Amino acid sequence: MELNVHGKQIDVGDALRGHVEGKLEDLNQKYFNHATFATVTFSREGHGKPQTRAHISIQIGKNIMVVADAVENDPYVSFENAAEKIGKQMRRYKRRLRDHHERLEQTPEDEIVKAQDYVLSVAAEQDTEQAAGKDADPVVVAEMTTSIDTMSVSEAVMRLDLSGQNALLFYNASHKGVNMVYRRADGNIGWVDPAPQKN
Repeated sequence: MELNVHGKQIDVGDALRGHVEGKLEDLNQKYFNHATFATVTFSREGHGKPQTRAHISIQIGKNIMVVADAVENDPYVSFENAAEKIGKQMRRYKRRLRDHHERLEQTPEDEIVKAQDYVLSVAAEQDTEQAAGKDADPVVVAEMTTSIDTMSVSEAVMRLDLSGQNALLFYNASHKGVNMVYRRADGNIGWVDPAPQKN
């Protein structure tokens, strides 16, 4: 597993880096032993009494990221808490993730659709609309290629939960239509399954 440990406004020493490497290797071997890469970022939070945020992101399969954060006074404690969250997520979905890995090896490449993923700036969009009228296009601040996979609704919910994202677009395996799952404000998961269009 390739591992990157970074610090934002904080020096990540050899001892902390070694601790992170050991813990993540243990998690990888315990659950899957095929994670491709992991990134751990430590950053300072707050004013007056600064705390350390540990952000862990592990890719454990094609298009599957497991993400967790924790904020504590001590960087070791924040990392341990985030790693514990990662471990709980991996334990919760262990069987389904292993089944997913086996299915991916049998999935033809033509079932995965490539799409453009854009991040739009809300503040820039509002400024642009005020300056040029309501018909102005939003400002694109990030553009990348992403994949829209075919999967079951339960697998989409699992991926949404593991990644910490707010929404996930996918092709429903039962009828091949485009669906979306998203995290609602009340903490529950919403599922959008459009009705077939009539010709």
